[in-house]
Amino acid sequence: MDIKHVVVLMLENRSFDSMLGMLYPASDSFDGLTGTEQNTWHNTDGPPPEPIAVWKSPDMTPEAACVPTPDPGELFADIHMQIHGLADGVTLNPGPTMGGFVDNYMRQPAADVPYDPAAVMHYFTQSEIPVLSQLARQFGVSDRWHAPAPCQTWPNRFFAHTGTANGYVNNSPTHFPYLMETVFNRLEEDAKVSWRIYFHDIPQSVTLARLWGDIATNFRHFDDDFVRDAASGNLPAYSFIEPRYFTDTILGKMPNDQHPPHNVSHGEALIASVYNAVRSGSGWKETLLVITYDEHGGCYDHVVPPAAVSPGGQTPDGFDFGYFGVRVPAVIISPWVPPGSVIRPPGLTPFDHTSIIATLRKLFPFAPLTERDAAAPDLLEALTGDGTNDGPASVAVVEATPTPQQLAHAAALPPNKMQHALNTAALQLPTAGADLGAHVQRLAATTDPTPTHPSVQSAAEAIAAHVKAFLGQL
Repeated sequence: MDIKHVVVLMLENRSFDSMLGMLYPASDSFDGLTGTEQNTWHNTDGPPPEPIAVWKSPDMTPEAACVPTPDPGELFADIHMQIHGLADGVTLNPGPTMGGFVDNYMRQPAADVPYDPAAVMHYFTQSEIPVLSQLARQFGVSDRWHAPAPCQTWPNRFFAHTGTANGYVNNSPTHFPYLMETVFNRLEEDAKVSWRIYFHDIPQSVTLARLWGDIATNFRHFDDDFVRDAASGNLPAYSFIEPRYFTDTILGKMPNDQHPPHNVSHGEALIASVYNAVRSGSGWKETLLVITYDEHGGCYDHVVPPAAVSPGGQTPDGFDFGYFGVRVPAVIISPWVPPGSVIRPPGLTPFDHTSIIATLRKLFPFAPLTERDAAAPDLLEALTGDGTNDGPASVAVVEATPTPQQLAHAAALPPNKMQHALNTAALQLPTAGADLGAHVQRLAATTDPTPTHPSVQSAAEAIAAHVKAFLGQL
């Protein structure tokens, strides 16, 4: 076994149970759904508490592909309620029960469409998300992979890149400049190997100021560059792929991040394109591909997050990151993974996004970034096969083609919390050729602006201009 390329695709805001809980029958060897799991809804309007069980849609309609709609809560306070549940409809349980998903969902701010208490208890089946399911069964799935923290998107993505969230539990307010040391810097400076971030509209990882150096080499557009680089055997030692976060009315593309309530079929198409590119590339035999999600996004999961090693450092929000977040899907793909593997770490510490860092450290030695990634189990012990599991030569998917009306509707929606935070990030980016030291000093001395874009389209247009200036493409 000789892995020379690690590729990670990180999608958005889905729990393990919501995507892969029915991949295999629940058993001691696969911690999935039995179909009897439920949460109690303490309806504040007065009726008696009502049990809400996990469920699936009768048919994979466009509406079913977007459940849950509206978007569940994902702030630190939301997740705390989801994990602990309400003891009496008002106060939180002292310990974790995984019983507060429905109650928290029904307490979200009013939206354009009504909240259905069952929405966050929904799960998909293999026939509904065939690409992710086929790859999980053909290669390996981990039922012991947690989000690094019970927090929103940015903190969990920061853990994947830096081994810490620098103490912050939510996307906003933002705290530019983010100066944490990154795995990308360690790979380049200490291990002397290459890395690239492939993105669609804007990479969240561009928030990290230490990555603002060699922009042209290390930030590449997914559609233009990833398939070409994979086919030519030109993938770097580490590739990190980010999905499309915004509706693109020019290209006629919907978001493919699978962030609720975005249609999961677009994410299925992205997963297929990543796999097909890697599988057909000349470096397939030497590649480890990981598909995972940044956090659960308010979707139900039944497994209590265990204790975690704190990364250390500051705790401005009062949380020491001493326990993990909710489980998220993780599919591990390589010809060295035996078919049908259910991959678990050797000890009690589960996999989390810092396991990516731990795996890279083992392949391309460099020092740990924090105490968290130093304690993380790596993925190489899962590569127990003989290298002959080539899987399907390609996987096909029928992606829903949005109508002009659907594109217009999606573009007119107000930005979600992730999109709003990415707007703030775009405003902080230096332009190509700028004095980076002076730019970082300015950011540290000023308050981050608060964008006020009324729609996804206006936000996306503003971001596109800033990203072009950052890449020197104006």
